[in-house]
Amino acid sequence: MKIHEYQGKEIFRKFGVPTPRGIACFSVDEAVAAAKQLGGKVWVVKAQIHAGGRGKGGGVKVAKSIDEVKSKAQQILGMQLVTHQTGPGGQKVRRLLIEEGADIRKEMYVGMVVDRGTQRAVLMASSEGGMDIEEVAATAPGSLRRRPVDIRRGLLHADAATLVQGLALGAAEGKVTDALVKLYEAYAAFDAELLEINPLIVARDGRVVALDCKFVMDDSAIARQPLVSRAGTPEKLTGLEARARAAGLKYIDLEGNVGVLANGAGLTMTTMDVVRHHGGRPANFLEIGGESYTQARPALELLLSKPGIKSLVINFCGAFARTDVMTQGVIEAIEALKPRLPIFFSVHGTGDVEAIKLLKERLGVTPLATMEDACKAAAR
Repeated sequence: MKIHEYQGKEIFRKFGVPTPRGIACFSVDEAVAAAKQLGGKVWVVKAQIHAGGRGKGGGVKVAKSIDEVKSKAQQILGMQLVTHQTGPGGQKVRRLLIEEGADIRKEMYVGMVVDRGTQRAVLMASSEGGMDIEEVAATAPGSLRRRPVDIRRGLLHADAATLVQGLALGAAEGKVTDALVKLYEAYAAFDAELLEINPLIVARDGRVVALDCKFVMDDSAIARQPLVSRAGTPEKLTGLEARARAAGLKYIDLEGNVGVLANGAGLTMTTMDVVRHHGGRPANFLEIGGESYTQARPALELLLSKPGIKSLVINFCGAFARTDVMTQGVIEAIEALKPRLPIFFSVHGTGDVEAIKLLKERLGVTPLATMEDACKAAAR
């Protein structure tokens, strides 16, 4: 679930992360009124959509008069804003954020993310603030610093201080360190998958201010975070993904033509990787775990509904969950649905002798010797 920048900054303020004064608006007249209320001589007119790269797409503009606020708001509000994250269709701008201008001395990027590889929260910082962080990681990886965070103890002040040492922050180093600790506190309190500031600036008067906010909350936390949930926009789902969620299935749509069904997220990802290794393109992520006996039919119906599927690989590896029980569920689903596409099985682990016997007797199918063999056959 994503929330808009202005809503994320409200969370920042609750945790003591400094932000510019700003007012959310839904019309040009409201934008003009907001600029007058904020006062000053410089304002920033910002499109509020769930995507980065708004500035490059023309969705962030500086105004130096009330008349300019009006003209910039007219240009942005209602536009179809296209960025590298929206795709070619873009997103329609339906709301704006009018903020006071900032006198910037230094910009940096900071963010809390989930590192799937290490299964840990990671604090990241870079002196290349205001830029696309993916571009920074690709072109100047040495400038992106990372520090894993032990969630059992949280982010210590000393940890944050170590991360920002040497970034030429001068007297503002302590304030930046404080902002990072507060960033982590907000990240942990609101079940965020991603919470970043790009840029976090040091103003010429010495203040440290979060000029932007990107917040993505774990969808599984929606029930725990009612305030954020009411304001946020849930993850956009394809028709098959919505159908899968309603059926309690863990499914992600992809653009390939080799269907994948396995037990366990790690095994499913590995199966997809092996399909790719052999030149195939996975059509989906779908894992049904130990509940496969009861979930096999809706899972198979889902895969067979996807246009362009040419083959299916079913990969079961049993430990606590028995492969013969999982296979029994799949066999019954195949007998009921009678799919016409080729299906390649790999079955190993607890109950595999019984599972292989079932496949031979009921379907006349012999599983391939290894997972690689099954993936390779499905990818052909």
